Amino acid sequence: MHTGVDTVPSEQSAAEEGRTFYRSLVVRRQLTLAALALALFLSLCTDLALGPAPFSIGEVLAALFTPEDVSQQARVILWEIRMPVALMALVVGASLSVAGAQMQTILSNPLASPFTLGISAGASFGAALALAFGVAIIPTAVDYVIPINAFVMAMLTAFAIHLLSMRRGVTIETIVLLGIAMVFIFNSLMALIQFFASQQAVAAVVFWTMGSLTKATWPKLWIALGVLAMVMPLLARHGWALTAMRLGDAKAESLGVKPRTLRLEVLVLVSLLAAIAVAFVGTIGFIGLVGPHIARLLLGEDQRFFLPGAALCGALILSIGSVLSKVLIPGTIIPIGIITSLVGIPFFLFLVLSNKKASW
Repeated sequence: MHTGVDTVPSEQSAAEEGRTFYRSLVVRRQLTLAALALALFLSLCTDLALGPAPFSIGEVLAALFTPEDVSQQARVILWEIRMPVALMALVVGASLSVAGAQMQTILSNPLASPFTLGISAGASFGAALALAFGVAIIPTAVDYVIPINAFVMAMLTAFAIHLLSMRRGVTIETIVLLGIAMVFIFNSLMALIQFFASQQAVAAVVFWTMGSLTKATWPKLWIALGVLAMVMPLLARHGWALTAMRLGDAKAESLGVKPRTLRLEVLVLVSLLAAIAVAFVGTIGFIGLVGPHIARLLLGEDQRFFLPGAALCGALILSIGSVLSKVLIPGTIIPIGIITSLVGIPFFLFLVLSNKKASW
């Protein structure tokens, strides 16, 4: 009679194969993250090297690691002028990509991002009020009226979307449609502002909405970096729950996750990321859409790898965009928002028209 004893070695062998496969998968994903980090560092060095006074990569590396070996002029140009701009590209790219990644996770929609849900449009409207008419939503904040206006309007937009989503019968698809409606509302209000504003104010509003890294400063960089450093651990703390959310609300609830509570908390955090980024550099679209999808293709849905991967992909895309903005037309720095839109629009159309929905 068969006792089943001989099945134990086969079960142990299968378990060992499973552990080996998992370890190799983890190592592969760690190597992917390391490769992204290396590519990001190379892009940063290239960005620092380009400009009216070009430097070699060797001179850039010397200025970074042994600044005493380069001239005073090179140190001033690289550290005081170019470094804040180059690092702001990394921080803003990472912030927008992480915001888009988590919006796609909590809404289970591949088209969700700060740009498509109207948060960026709300921030642009707040900044336009200050640029065109000098309106300060918080009257005491005179020195930073433009970024504060943008931040407040972005947060109000996010909360409006959330409050509307709390109504009975509202689905995740409805939330996305609400975001698209917000985009049209704010675009109409922006057109109204430009109609009544002076010619000089209109030029300022239009340039701001194109997105530009050129006005980045060390204080602005530290604020944006501080917000990113604060939000990332809070999102990582919910890593397991966010991974479970990809299985659907019902399955996540059966695993002990509270989808509505988690969705609200994550929405507030990602709105903060997007608002700060847009407040300092203007409207930069499609980073929050493209970055997460590249990270998902490379690293999968596990938030332990997907979250840092989305940050690295977004930072890399915007850093490469910064490089392209300097080299496409020699002697001219193209607004970064134009570059990201040229890259993002074809990708957006591909997502809309594609029938490959296996990952969603």
